[in-house]
Amino acid sequence: MYQFQFSLAEFMATHWHQSPTVIRQGLADFDDPIEPEEVAGLAMEADIDSRLVTQADGKWQVANGPFEHFDDFPETHAQLVVQAANHWHPGVRELADAFTSLPQWLFDDVMVCYSQPQGGVGPHIDQYDVFIVQGQGRRRWRVGPKGDYQEANLDTGLKQITGFDAIIDVVLEPGDILYIPPGFPHEGDTLEPSLSYSIGYRSPKARELLSSYADQVIVDEAGDNHFHWPAMSAQPDAPAALDPQHLAQMDEMMMALMHDEIRKKRWIGEFLSQARHELDLLSPDPQWQPDSLKAAMQDGLCLEKLSGLRAFYHADQPEMIFMLGESFDLPAGGCESLTPKLCNQRFIDWETLGKAADNSLFWPMLTLWVNRGYWYPLEEAPE
Repeated sequence: MYQFQFSLAEFMATHWHQSPTVIRQGLADFDDPIEPEEVAGLAMEADIDSRLVTQADGKWQVANGPFEHFDDFPETHAQLVVQAANHWHPGVRELADAFTSLPQWLFDDVMVCYSQPQGGVGPHIDQYDVFIVQGQGRRRWRVGPKGDYQEANLDTGLKQITGFDAIIDVVLEPGDILYIPPGFPHEGDTLEPSLSYSIGYRSPKARELLSSYADQVIVDEAGDNHFHWPAMSAQPDAPAALDPQHLAQMDEMMMALMHDEIRKKRWIGEFLSQARHELDLLSPDPQWQPDSLKAAMQDGLCLEKLSGLRAFYHADQPEMIFMLGESFDLPAGGCESLTPKLCNQRFIDWETLGKAADNSLFWPMLTLWVNRGYWYPLEEAPE
């Protein structure tokens, strides 16, 4: 199990969304959760997002997976990247679990990089928060200040810039953590074959929120009313002028939709719970039935939440759960007390269910989730 060796509260107050920082031995006695051969194996899978970044004579190249083999993997100037490795590898999931005290609606994934000497992706800027955990080997990291920078090599998709003056210049050892907020340029250079892990947190853009909510309004067929104002007067002197009072009334029409708290809360839960990467979803065969699932859990069956499953709830509305872009209304009668456990915990067993186990309407819902692969059965709960 991975545990922070620093004060998360102090870090949040001092650095989160504010300034980059190096946390020496943030994860002490660090053991890599995955081997380089396993990273290569993931990069050969069709459902997993991967890429190989190489550089020769100043020319950058990016090859996207899946890859058939790595027989000719370069000895220098190469970095293999696997996105959302925590969805597919149990060890990387364990590393992700160390960061679960941060707001999980922001959490994106754990990206794993295997790098050869002088491997990297060049100087670039990301628009999300990232914790870079160093595994085996050593890498030199440089971070610059926010500013206006000239873009470079646009055809590669690496978001590179021409360069920057460093405010941080450090060599990371196993267990060290480098935190970089959005907008700070940075560059990693590999000193010896190494593994590194980027735990990313990505927030939505304002226009993404607005566009998504507008789509929800259309789906709900809300706001299907025309502008109507009996107090309107004639404009004989300036009929083409846009009257500020008319504009104010139209603004009020739109804001009435924005202030529909019931619709907005359901929409934001569904929007934020949408999957950002492919998931290792496996549907059981044969499918569970509610009675058989209940009996099995009474006999000790434990359920484990799928890695990467985005399950959220409103603290003041626990009767509703949001998962992978859908909302589920829990049956009345004590089931809402289970919501925080379903969303915050990794394992669910009979004792965890509490009052919900006695509600006959709850079992079809839980069975649906298990049959979709959102939770999957274990023989017994881990200690």
